[in-house]
Amino acid sequence: MQPIDWSAPWFAAVADGGRAFDAQTGAEVAPRLNALGGAPVRFVPQDDLPGGTAYEQFIFDTAQVPTRDNLHDLFNGLVWRRFPLTKLGLNRRQAQAIADLGGVGQVRGPVRDALTLFDENVALLQAPPALWSALLARDWQQLFVSGRGLWQQARLVLFGHALMEKLVQPYKSITAHVLTWPVPDALGDDLAAWDDWLAGELSRQPLVPKPFTPLPVLGVPGWWPGNEAPGFYADATVFRPLRPARFRGDHP
Repeated sequence: MQPIDWSAPWFAAVADGGRAFDAQTGAEVAPRLNALGGAPVRFVPQDDLPGGTAYEQFIFDTAQVPTRDNLHDLFNGLVWRRFPLTKLGLNRRQAQAIADLGGVGQVRGPVRDALTLFDENVALLQAPPALWSALLARDWQQLFVSGRGLWQQARLVLFGHALMEKLVQPYKSITAHVLTWPVPDALGDDLAAWDDWLAGELSRQPLVPKPFTPLPVLGVPGWWPGNEAPGFYADATVFRPLRPARFRGDHP
């Protein structure tokens, strides 16, 4: 696997585990993750997943995570270590959704689709109300230019392992799905407390319709040198405005 810059701000939540992983030898990801400890599951080779068995159901039944030797599954393992309660909660809800659907079919269904999006691409935000208002309105100038100084009071933490994988080779249009459940200020920067809070919210909150809003992560002040340049946020192919609501009877 290619080298990873664990000092990048978007890897902050898993950087300690990533550095410890890199300090080990061996080509297989699963045993190296197991050696780190800290996860409520055991990582096993992908071949341990029986044919015809759903990945999420296998994890629920065995507390084992089939793991390939690639970046995607490495980041998945590191998130299991950092957010164990939330990952367990996601897996429980996936298993329940599979049971509700009578098994795995060709279509995931809206609940499983939302759970998968959460697992793969979500980010968590703790921020002042003014930043939240601008983010939800997709007012990028207010969010990143006029309100730039407010980011010193904010913290964005990536959870989605596919999102982290993309950021190994960063490019401007990488977009997170920010969970629209604001992380309480009272939790400070204690990610174990974030995990406990998030697992509790996940057990109570509906996921349909999807409670996410897009955020191009390299626009976050301090995360990418390029966003200090004039015109960075004027790129409408990345920083798209919120579309006006369409009402029945509107022309397409």
